[in-house]
Amino acid sequence: MNENETKRLPRLTAILTQLQTKRLLTSTELANKFSVSVRTIYRDIRALEQAGVPIITEEGKGYSLMEGYQIPPVMFTESQANALITAEQLVLKNKDASFVKEYSEAIEKVKAVLKYNLQDKVNLLSERTRFSQNLNRERNSNNLSELQFALTNFLLVSVDYLNADNKPTSRILEPFALLSTENWLLVAYCRLRKEFRFFRLDRIKKLQVLNEYFEPHKMTLQEYFDKYY
Repeated sequence: MNENETKRLPRLTAILTQLQTKRLLTSTELANKFSVSVRTIYRDIRALEQAGVPIITEEGKGYSLMEGYQIPPVMFTESQANALITAEQLVLKNKDASFVKEYSEAIEKVKAVLKYNLQDKVNLLSERTRFSQNLNRERNSNNLSELQFALTNFLLVSVDYLNADNKPTSRILEPFALLSTENWLLVAYCRLRKEFRFFRLDRIKKLQVLNEYFEPHKMTLQEYFDKYY
């Protein structure tokens, strides 16, 4: 996710919130509020419409939401909510305090409309995801969304993995946390080694989320670090 995308995501959420709280808004008002061009607001409105938001355009007056419309809990799938939470952790590393504040407030409003069971899952994912300060390294992974789902639903995963010596191995893992350093890392309890291990996501050659639950580990990510490091 590049810088423009991370800025657009909270703006789209904030525009939707503004439309819910005010009867009519002009593109100029929105452009001034978010310090962008009117052309950018036009694109944002189109993006919201394409996402299924019923925006009414009153020629020469502005924009409003269809009467009675509220953000439904089903607007976000679990994987989409997880992506928002991952983006939130990245944004929290931004050095602009005002930007972080606006994004955090937008995300809190998004969380408020999620179903209760989904709220619990995204909060767990937020607690179990950590970014380093170095955000400019290239990260290669195709498994992040599936691992997030397994982590928050306490599902075992089967992986074909290449170790540091490039030797293939198969493991059954209990996902615990996700760390972003030079590479994405999965912290998981390995049933083969019977201990917690780190697994680089770019070394996972095949991954399958199993229909088998594991007992949640009763500790926070910080407690894990305190115990093992």
